[in-house]
Amino acid sequence: MMFSKKKRWHALPGQELTELDKQVMYWEKKGKLVPTRDLVKTPEQIEGIRRSGVVNTGVLDEVARRIHAGMTTLEIDRICHDYCVGHGGVPACLGYEGFPKSVCVSINEVVCHGIPKDTVVLKEGDIVNVDFTTILDGYYADASRMYVIGKTTPEKEQLVRVARECLEIGAEAAKPYCFVGDIGHAIQKHAEKYHYGVVRDLCGHGVGLQFHEEPEVVHFGHRGTGMLLVPGMVFTIEPMINMGTWKVFIDADDEYGWEVITGDEKPSAQWEHTFLMTEHGVEILSY
Repeated sequence: MMFSKKKRWHALPGQELTELDKQVMYWEKKGKLVPTRDLVKTPEQIEGIRRSGVVNTGVLDEVARRIHAGMTTLEIDRICHDYCVGHGGVPACLGYEGFPKSVCVSINEVVCHGIPKDTVVLKEGDIVNVDFTTILDGYYADASRMYVIGKTTPEKEQLVRVARECLEIGAEAAKPYCFVGDIGHAIQKHAEKYHYGVVRDLCGHGVGLQFHEEPEVVHFGHRGTGMLLVPGMVFTIEPMINMGTWKVFIDADDEYGWEVITGDEKPSAQWEHTFLMTEHGVEILSY
């Protein structure tokens, strides 16, 4: 990512430098990419995002209660939409850049952005990612989970487990005043122990006041690269882990141009949480 050499951070007029100011200005002088002040959420904004996260987590809990073999992905869309709206929220995906449904439902080799349809039926052995974003009172929260339909293969079970471990390891690497690259390095190192591919064409992101904000949270790379992460920032970590190659393509049969497929059409798995960076590490706001 390219960034301007112009100063991005300034101390507030008439106030002493805080630890936050000192850290950001130190790394800025070192030539690192640092956040703008507007990426640090206020306590009121954090509480708004937290409330949105409660609804968003409830959506995925409701899916966990009701998902089963024989249902269509369109039924999952209705479950998510109705729960979100019934709790005062708005589905962020619906109509976003032309996306036609309220939720992304991605099965097996579909990495992400799967469009719910009444012709796609879940079957025994499928692994399914359900990715939902809630807007509540103008605040956004974003999360996804994997669901295993009935009994699947040991290979798919391992993929789902390792993908979740990648999220957890990435969260452990996310410390105050670390860099995005620290997260990606930890995730890539763990995934590649299993010879899995970490998708590089898609990433996590800042979230809260908009659907997608800075920084881009890549899930591969080197320590000390990417944006500095400071207390008050809210972002997702959402590694997409492929059983084979990290490469992907857009499904040519998708009229909307959204569905992303693994390059070798082997299965993929993804878990996503919305995190708040605190003085002590990350806090989960939606899962």
